[in-house]
Amino acid sequence: MNQSINRRVFLQQSATLGASLAAWRFASPATAASPNDKLVVAVMGCNGRGMVHIAGLLAAPNVEIAYICDVDERALEKGIKAVAKKQGKEPKGVKDFRRILEDKSVDALSVATPNHWHAIATIMACSAGKHVYVEKPGSHDPNESELMVAAARKNKRVVQMGNQRRSMAGVIEAIEKVRSGVIGKVLTVRCYYTRNRDTIGRGKPAPVPPWLDWTLWQGAAPDRPFVDNVVHYNWHWFWHWGNGELGNNAIHSVDLARWGLGVDAPRRVTFGGGRYRFQDDQETPDTGVATFDYGDKLITWEQSSSHNRKADQQSTVNFYGEDGMLAMVGTGYKLYDVKGKEIGGYKTSGEGDTVRGPGGENEHFANFVECVRQDKRPNSDIGECQKSTMLCHYANIAYRTGRTINVDQKTGKIIGDLKAMTFWRRPQYRKGWEPKV
Repeated sequence: MNQSINRRVFLQQSATLGASLAAWRFASPATAASPNDKLVVAVMGCNGRGMVHIAGLLAAPNVEIAYICDVDERALEKGIKAVAKKQGKEPKGVKDFRRILEDKSVDALSVATPNHWHAIATIMACSAGKHVYVEKPGSHDPNESELMVAAARKNKRVVQMGNQRRSMAGVIEAIEKVRSGVIGKVLTVRCYYTRNRDTIGRGKPAPVPPWLDWTLWQGAAPDRPFVDNVVHYNWHWFWHWGNGELGNNAIHSVDLARWGLGVDAPRRVTFGGGRYRFQDDQETPDTGVATFDYGDKLITWEQSSSHNRKADQQSTVNFYGEDGMLAMVGTGYKLYDVKGKEIGGYKTSGEGDTVRGPGGENEHFANFVECVRQDKRPNSDIGECQKSTMLCHYANIAYRTGRTINVDQKTGKIIGDLKAMTFWRRPQYRKGWEPKV
């Protein structure tokens, strides 16, 4: 790829690596034609990421948030107040997002819920004619990943996943550098994450708080008794609702690695590690290394979620080429020659050593809004980015089975492993919530 390529063109091309997908176009008669046409959206989930969704959507031109949805009455009130303050008009508040789907005036749904809701809400919204912005990882298991992409295609909806790095100028430039051959042929990409997460302890049965609709919070997941250490964040570490650190943070890094290499499904996946720091209720590993073998190149993911490594926090994704290295640092990057000398990077002002470029939250939402209006694929099209989510699913399956996962690189299916395939989909859904396309 020529280094002088127009960044906007590059962004659109790299988000549609599959030739068969690149030919597909949206055909929605309801799609707005210009920024002057109001886009009506609803935000589902306001405990954390939802507040970012509110800010990002309202930063885009002529967007109205008509609904706030949350099963936590406190979060619902917080979201309504935040929207009213920013747009000068109070949105409707609902606990059940199905009420939003019934409103034909709503153009899009923005999903900031726990992972077990991502695909379910996306599939139902697409079927109801809504476009969707959905947080990462987008799906709870490989089956849901396939279904949500199918729903977007069948209903010709714009679906953007919330891995916002695909809309960051510094990251886009870094990927352009890698793919243009600045560091030569890339043989290995190392992704890693370090944090000092505390124990979640042992949960105790407790009455459901009066402000929480526990039944709706569980959604399609089969009912479980309420315990006091799950809501609102620790669900990440339970397989019933979450995907561990792979679905929480690895998705950002492995997506950049796969994007930079221009690859889809690996041929072989492993995961070595476990719960090393605390003996508590967490089911997902806090420490480990996943490998994604493509035959002629390798992606690795290393996590240390409960044992901080300050010295390793300078970068999160390193591309190692025959002629040098590119290290992603924050929202920018550093470039090194084969001898380890720094020879460039992305700087915001051109002064000092800073390599942190502008963030990508508002840019990512702006891209989603623009693509709904202009009939285009978004930077993080769900079909493209679920290929990255699948890497996280493969690695989790490798951990849960304790063995190497072999993958058909053409179909993305696991080869010859019945035990591994038991983790391909949720064994049971709550009655009436089974995903359908």
